[in-house]
Amino acid sequence: MTATAVLPPPDVVAPGPGAPPPRPRRQAGPSVRVLTTALTILSLALLGFGAYVGFVSRLHHDRAQLTAYANFRKELALGLAPTGPTRPEDPAKLLALGTAVAVLDIPKLHRKEVVFEGTTGAVLQSGPGHRRDTPLPGQSGVSVIMGRATTYGGPFGGLATLVPGDEFTVLTGQGEHRYRVLDVRHGGMPQPPRPAAGAGRLTLTTAYGGMFVPSDALRVDADLVSEVMPTPRARLGASQLLPAEQVMAIDTGVWFPLVLVGEALLLAVALLSAARVFWGTWQTWIVAVPVVGFLGLMTADYVSRLLPNLM
Repeated sequence: MTATAVLPPPDVVAPGPGAPPPRPRRQAGPSVRVLTTALTILSLALLGFGAYVGFVSRLHHDRAQLTAYANFRKELALGLAPTGPTRPEDPAKLLALGTAVAVLDIPKLHRKEVVFEGTTGAVLQSGPGHRRDTPLPGQSGVSVIMGRATTYGGPFGGLATLVPGDEFTVLTGQGEHRYRVLDVRHGGMPQPPRPAAGAGRLTLTTAYGGMFVPSDALRVDADLVSEVMPTPRARLGASQLLPAEQVMAIDTGVWFPLVLVGEALLLAVALLSAARVFWGTWQTWIVAVPVVGFLGLMTADYVSRLLPNLM
């Protein structure tokens, strides 16, 4: 019986005489796998922060506006909307930060925004904020509303396109008030003369300069051209505002929760990186996505408050 030679498959090259055997592929050690997993998760978290600032923050703003608008309309119908710096149900207490106080409608920009009390970064995440040491729109004196230019929907991103003569309205608990733009200024441009006694003015303020590197503030001054409403006595001065309520301020009060959430995120990354080695890749990623996603969103929210409040 003749022996039949066994030939290698066509795509496999047999080693020639004296050729060294092929070297086996070297597997990465556990420490290397842990390190690469950790770097992958942290890289995805960093990309997630960019997505949060550019996209998710707008969803936060839109949801807050939808809810606040429905609630404010109800308060207007019941006569419970604020008309001054104190709570309608308890005049001895100031309005809480984040209380809806007005609806700003700028037809030229196709923007209708609920305005909240306060100008901290946290308040301005939901929409424009009323500076608490100024009267409400529609009243005598100079009212100030501040809003973001880029992040969280960028409600004031188009203010620079307004020109003298443009009109817009503000709805408060005292009715609808009509304003006409007087001037648009930024940098070292001079302020317009103060309004006459008993007259009203509104200054809209936002960031000016690069999209994510603002260099200054932009202001739109508009005179009240409808009837001036009764003006309650001021309860706060400029010196009594929180540091985070100033123009282009950052909210330093978030450092403590940011450190705690950041530590939780790093601990979760470390545990999940080790779990991949001893548990398995797919099992680890099934747990990692919701855990890291939740902690990453919290971290991004706190980090965004360390950016200028008008950005």
